[in-house]
Parts: sequence; C-alpha cells; structure tokens
Amino acid sequence: MIKRTFDIALSLPALLLLSPLMLAIALAIRLESTGPAIFWSQRFGANGRLFAMPKFRSMRLDAPQVATHLLKNSELHLTGLGPFLRKTSLDELPQLWSVLKGDMSLVGPRPALFNQADLMEMRCAFGIHRLRPGVTGLAQVYGRDSLELHEKIAYEAEYFKRRGFFLDLLIIAKTVRRVFAARDVSH
Repeated sequence: MIKRTFDIALSLPALLLLSPLMLAIALAIRLESTGPAIFWSQRFGANGRLFAMPKFRSMRLDAPQVATHLLKNSELHLTGLGPFLRKTSLDELPQLWSVLKGDMSLVGPRPALFNQADLMEMRCAFGIHRLRPGVTGLAQVYGRDSLELHEKIAYEAEYFKRRGFFLDLLIIAKTVRRVFAARDVSH
C-alpha cells in the first residue's frame, strides 16, 4: 500500500511538471519522422500479465519488435532523435502514465518484452515475475544495458529479497545520478 501511494504521489506531479517537455518531445518526433510519437510496446507486467507500455518512439516504424540488444546494427533502426532520446532516457517519460495507471511501479524489474520468454522463465524461477515492473530497478543502477542476462536476474532476485521503501528511495536517487551521467546506455 505504501509503495502504491508513493508511486502515485511521485508520478502524478511528475507528469504534470514534465508535460511541456513531453509535448515538445512528441512534437519533435512527429516533425522528424512519420508515424506516432508514442510507441506502445506489449510487455509483461506483474504475474506475467501483458500490458501496453508507452515510450517515446526512438525506432523507425519498420524496426523488428525484439530487444534492441538482439538487433544487428541496431543504430540502423533508430530515428534521427532516437540516440539522444535513449542516451538521456527521455524515451522512458511516458511510462509515468503506466505508473499512475498501476501497470508499473517507479521501482521494480524492467518490464520484459512479450517475446522475451527466456527472461520471463528465469524470473519465474526466482519469483521475480510476481513483482510489478518498474521504470527503474536495481539492475538499471548497476549496469543497465551492459549487464548479461544472468547478472540482471541476480540483481532482480536481490531486489525481490530486499525490497522496501528505503531501497526504492536509494534506487531512485542512483537512477537520477546515472541518467545525468548517461552511462551504460549502449542502444
């Protein structure tokens, strides 16, 4: 209950405060490339339930729907603004809507794509799949894109065991620092 209250208390004012920036990003995306500014990605939520997660579109419309690290020459699929949006994590801002709605939390394991069966299988083995996915998480602050799958699961399992309000605050603080440093973003 505390976690959900905290999610609402932070995501609602953040959405309101960031709405001018989000509008500017959406407009820039539409001016720069054809197609919608928001991409709705099918992701696994708590208990393996699929939900539509919004992100600012950083990939071309014809890009395959797979985890970016699985794409050969992923930079070929990015829009002109894509690298900037990803490096600054601005593409993630629409996920605040998913937090407010209850599909996501501010902190938790990152939501797996609908076709990442290997990741979901590993999460199920540790009970991680029961958690509401997060905009950020322990794996993001300790490596983000640079982590191998087994390392990511180890961090997520640690979060599952130690989760709590103060750990969430620490992860949020470390995330803010990492975002401003723009480290460990490879695609």
